[in-house]
Amino acid sequence: MKRYKPTSPSRRGLTGISYSTVLTASQPEKSLTHGFTRAVGRNNRGRITTRHKGGGHKRLFREIDFRYDKINIPYTVKTIEYDPNRSGFIGLVFYKDGEKRYILLPKSVQVGDVLITSETAEVKPGNRMILRNITVGTFVYNVEIKPLGGAKIARGAGNFAEIVAKDGGYVDVKLPSTEVRKVSENAWATVGEVSNDENRLVNIGKAGRSRWLGIRPTVRGTAMNPVDHPYGGGEGRSGRGTRRAKSRWGKPTGKGQKSRTPKKYSNRLIVSRRKVGKK
Repeated sequence: MKRYKPTSPSRRGLTGISYSTVLTASQPEKSLTHGFTRAVGRNNRGRITTRHKGGGHKRLFREIDFRYDKINIPYTVKTIEYDPNRSGFIGLVFYKDGEKRYILLPKSVQVGDVLITSETAEVKPGNRMILRNITVGTFVYNVEIKPLGGAKIARGAGNFAEIVAKDGGYVDVKLPSTEVRKVSENAWATVGEVSNDENRLVNIGKAGRSRWLGIRPTVRGTAMNPVDHPYGGGEGRSGRGTRRAKSRWGKPTGKGQKSRTPKKYSNRLIVSRRKVGKK
């Protein structure tokens, strides 16, 4: 971690990642990048579905390979790079047949390491394998939900899922949220943990830095008027006045209340629900 001298109130306690000791390239591979318009919390109809997003620095999109569809072809890690669109580090890899791709790197991989996507690969960080061939207790990331559907689970900085059991064509995987879920044994996963595990220790330090990241201000419900929020109104500082915590729209939130869709298709695949507040 990088710590700054308190030359101003906003610099006191501000921390960051020591990128210069980790990254090996400052410019991305041009053939694997393109411009894009960020969704900033809006859906395909332009309506805000996630509040407090917008603004921020302009970004260049890096095409990350989450499908890993080149099987049994080894590739070499050439660079370790920063990606503004995700919290983990990415790496430019050269396949033996000459193709270049970006992948999400695990924690311990270095430039020059040779990795492979194969059913019979060695169980080492960075190699990608079918779940049924990975031993119980191994940490994995970039886990597929459906075979050949692309990596969906455990992609954030420092995250990993743990293989806890195998039974009846499924592998029980403990997710970063502490939920234990069944995944097809034919799905693929990458061995190891996502890089940049210090990301969760970063202290943003000042409001302006949040705005650079595209995070807009959050107004407390209790500071609003009654027409705007269930907690709004009252003389002075008031309690929420309701038995259970709720959102602006009256839906249950926080404090261990269940907010999952009751009839979700994947309910039958959940072995153990996540433990709220305990990561």
